[in-house]
Amino acid sequence: MRPVLRAEGLVQRYGGFALEVGRLEVHAGKVLAVLGPSGSGKTTLLRLLAGLLRPETGWVEGGSRAYLPQTPPLLRRSVLENAAFGLLLRGVPKREALRRAAAFLGRVGLEERAHQPAHLLSGGESVRLALARTLLVEPEVLLLDEPTASLDPANAAQVEGLLREAAGEGRGVVLATHDLFQARRLAHRVLFLFLGQVVEEAPAPAFFQTPRDPRSQAFLEGRLV
Repeated sequence: MRPVLRAEGLVQRYGGFALEVGRLEVHAGKVLAVLGPSGSGKTTLLRLLAGLLRPETGWVEGGSRAYLPQTPPLLRRSVLENAAFGLLLRGVPKREALRRAAAFLGRVGLEERAHQPAHLLSGGESVRLALARTLLVEPEVLLLDEPTASLDPANAAQVEGLLREAAGEGRGVVLATHDLFQARRLAHRVLFLFLGQVVEEAPAPAFFQTPRDPRSQAFLEGRLV
């Protein structure tokens, strides 16, 4: 199966370290969890894959991508106008964009908030709105940086449900997370980073049950921070 996103030979300096990724593939309908302690290079990798950073060496190629940072920005407009914004940028007529956005807000539980100012939403609602805005433009690859880091369990579960749906619709999903339980629930594969280096990449069941590298085992046991 042809990957929807490929990277090879990536090198990028950050925070006194160098991120080095020899080869990475993201496949349609699959979730790749990027794990590692703080400072391992997870956000740098996502920004490279999204095209927001140009690597010092190496390349990234693939289909349309959407990047959702940990604290996604919202416009000082209504919830509905925020949801429709990506469609408007892509030239969809305003009436049609608003119609599609209104229909999609029901999927993220925000239909009753459609005409409220977006800045009045809770943290969990804001993330769901940002994810709706992202999914409406139908990217081939979703790149998410700790999307549930500050959410309560109910909101986190809703976001995870949306990510499952996105993968089920054939999108590739790259999820940077500190939540090992979330990675177990969602991921098909795991990429484990430590100080910018790829320590291990494996199918999720194998990584969590029988990690090959002692550093992976130490991370899973909470001994590597």
